[in-house]
Amino acid sequence: MKAVRMYSTHYCPFCVMAKRLLSAKGVQVEEIRVDDAPERRDEMVRITGRRTVPQIFVGETHVGGFDDLHALDRAGRLDPLLND
Repeated sequence: MKAVRMYSTHYCPFCVMAKRLLSAKGVQVEEIRVDDAPERRDEMVRITGRRTVPQIFVGETHVGGFDDLHALDRAGRLDPLLND
């Protein structure tokens, strides 16, 4: 299974939902807390071009936010991406 990392904050409900979805699939998420380390938010914006959390990566693939992750799952494309 590919490594998953997620830029998040502790107060973000979409981050919680993303972690819950990925946990249900047996995925451990490397969480990068941008509220604890503002320089990591700058890194996130530079890499993704987005300022909102969560920003989720499966391996080196930028999935996007929770809505994008959920859409991939509904379309049956998340599991193959995780296990590719």
